[in-house]
Amino acid sequence: MTTRTCPCGRPESYDACCGRYHAGAAAPSAEALMRSRYSAFVKGDAGYLLRTWHPRTRPVRLDLDPGTKWTGLEVLGTTDGSAFHTTGTVTYRASYRGGSLHERSRFERVDGAWVYVDGDFLE
Repeated sequence: MTTRTCPCGRPESYDACCGRYHAGAAAPSAEALMRSRYSAFVKGDAGYLLRTWHPRTRPVRLDLDPGTKWTGLEVLGTTDGSAFHTTGTVTYRASYRGGSLHERSRFERVDGAWVYVDGDFLE
């Protein structure tokens, strides 16, 4: 069992946090899905990223750069995205060696499950 904290920044272990979503459990909120997608980038899990991408906007394939070293995630804000909503947004900054990505991501429920739709890059 992994005792290190989850790559998404939560204090739980990877197995107790994002690992359970990668293994098939449904993320309960847009923020939880976004965190699990960040962890999937860290782990190089393109299959999970594609499975949790809205069918309307999902690319045919996803080639991750194994040279990208993700170093941290900061959630800056959320709008809706709970069990009581059908849409939500999460604004975050994901850092990697040499820079960072600042995005406001949009999420929707498809057949009850949260999926990533798209996002806007922010300055």
